[in-house]
Amino acid sequence: MLRQLAAAVVVLSALSVYAPASAQERDALRVCADPNNLPFSNEGQEGYENKIAELFAQTLGLPLEYTWFPQRRGFIRHTLRSQDPVSGQFKCDLVMAVPVQFELGLVTDPYYRSTWALVFRKDSPLGEIKTPDELFALPAETLAGLKIGVFDQTPGAIWLSSHGLLQQMVGYPTLNADPAEYPGRVIERDLHNKELDGAIVWGPIAGFFVWNDDENLALLPLRSGNGIRFDFAIAMAVRYGDKEWRDQVKGLIEQNKDAIDELLRSYHIPLVDENGDPL
Repeated sequence: MLRQLAAAVVVLSALSVYAPASAQERDALRVCADPNNLPFSNEGQEGYENKIAELFAQTLGLPLEYTWFPQRRGFIRHTLRSQDPVSGQFKCDLVMAVPVQFELGLVTDPYYRSTWALVFRKDSPLGEIKTPDELFALPAETLAGLKIGVFDQTPGAIWLSSHGLLQQMVGYPTLNADPAEYPGRVIERDLHNKELDGAIVWGPIAGFFVWNDDENLALLPLRSGNGIRFDFAIAMAVRYGDKEWRDQVKGLIEQNKDAIDELLRSYHIPLVDENGDPL
């Protein structure tokens, strides 16, 4: 499937023949990325951020290079702001996904908005629900037996707690202690092992679970409300002061919008508009 997706990117990029003039000032598109963070990025370049970066590099007519570092505390310091001690050149120039409120770099306009989602086993008691209200309308004995995975201190945990389902929550640390596994792997594994009925995770992660196993898993996008924010807009970032490059990246996003949207949908990412309505 990944090879088919890569081929689709090549076909789509053939439609993009305009390369901004300032592209000639660069000898490569240098991207800052996490080496093990599917569905976003990995060293095998299987994530959708990798595919978008490939599309940009093809549009610019430049080779694609990466600086890898785990996307946690210190990521920007070790990537976007880090310089080679010999050449003085910055190691990378573009972060493919940040919140629009990101304060450690100069951000583009958002290129997608997603929402947290409930992903569940189709053979579980959650298998027939179509809306969040249907979850809370399940019989009391069914609700009592549910096990729903959540990452610590995330909207899903707050939402379940606010509806009296504290005992049904199974908590997971946001950062996986095993560096060989991408962060969502432990929840995905517990879903497949039937240790969980469902889980509330960020939309792209929920979509990735379903992409890997749409025969057994489904997802339900969640809508913001009652003081709980589920949907967030995602942009790209460059270094502060590099406005010309930021504007060029904005142009790349606009130029390749249809291809980017198709990529995001191919990963089953639940996309929403500014009002939180599904697209």
